[in-house]
Amino acid sequence: MSELFADSLSALPLRPRVAKRSSARESRWGDRVIDQELFKSVLVRERKLSDRFEQPFVLVLVTVTPAGDVDERKWEPVIEALSAAKRETDVIGWFESLATIGVILPETDASDPAVATEMVSRVRQELAARVDADAPISCITQIHSYSGRFDGRETHPADPLSCDRPARWWSVAKRVIDVMGSLALLALFSPLLVLLTVLVKLTSRGPVFFRQPRIGQYGKVFTMLKFRTMHADAAQPLHQEFVKEFISARARPSMLGEDEVFKLVDDPRVTRFGKWLRRTSLDEMPQFLNVLTGNMSLVGPRPPLHYEVEQYKSWHYRRILEAKPGITGLWQVTGRNRTSFDDMVRLDLRYARSRSLLTDLRILLATPRAVLSRKGAC
Repeated sequence: MSELFADSLSALPLRPRVAKRSSARESRWGDRVIDQELFKSVLVRERKLSDRFEQPFVLVLVTVTPAGDVDERKWEPVIEALSAAKRETDVIGWFESLATIGVILPETDASDPAVATEMVSRVRQELAARVDADAPISCITQIHSYSGRFDGRETHPADPLSCDRPARWWSVAKRVIDVMGSLALLALFSPLLVLLTVLVKLTSRGPVFFRQPRIGQYGKVFTMLKFRTMHADAAQPLHQEFVKEFISARARPSMLGEDEVFKLVDDPRVTRFGKWLRRTSLDEMPQFLNVLTGNMSLVGPRPPLHYEVEQYKSWHYRRILEAKPGITGLWQVTGRNRTSFDDMVRLDLRYARSRSLLTDLRILLATPRAVLSRKGAC
């Protein structure tokens, strides 16, 4: 979804002076540079516009080196240079207060590498005209382009244009719950797992487990495990066509099961025992191993297939960026009509943006009822 261009501006002279960081110094450029909180909100808005309307934009980040020196006089020529080089519609603000300054260039073609070189060139020229020759200063400029389209490559969570990252305490707490919960459930249901393994092997030829590449958080591909419910030689085109129709909202009612989401009924590829496994969602139990390896969570969006992602609209990609995929989730346990893919994505995004341990607990407690009512199978 984003590409990164980096360049270092030549060392340019400027008289440095040691000074302490303060909000007063940040505010001295308030008429030209917005504060960090407001700048981040503008960046989020531009990203959402890009997701919804495929409206590209570019983010320019400038860091004065050495990074630990935040002399206000060191920033003055940089801010003046950026102000002179930017367009009227561009926005300048602190990406990181008194450490990194950013410029948002809306409606800028993110796929054109010339944008990077042109912007760096303009800034270099303006900066060179505003410094004197007594002391050197060096700036590192990074240009991140965002097109609103996911290209299938893994997106790094540290990317400035990636989704809003959760607090570290939340990530640690959720991981601890995932590991402890998975271990406890595997131990509790170990006799059932052994029985299901034997029955899958006895009722059809082929391996016990079905291994399938799925798209995880930030576009990372992993192998998801299930008990095999289909014949070993089952082909994929039938499901691929269904997925295409379902995401585009053209799926016929007869193709969807009652109160079921993203499932093809009367699928000839499914074995007799596999149908029962799917109805009870017991085929999902091996995914506790995926949770232990860190590729999935107990609670989160359903991990998509690569040909599902190919059909996504721009804003759909947020569901694989804003939360780790899970075994169960908000859309599985909600009582709403869930035959719309867009509604599914909205529920996934709602979960990601209002995440809390209490929400996870409520979803986990509601899952058995959803499974028994056959509303939670996926």
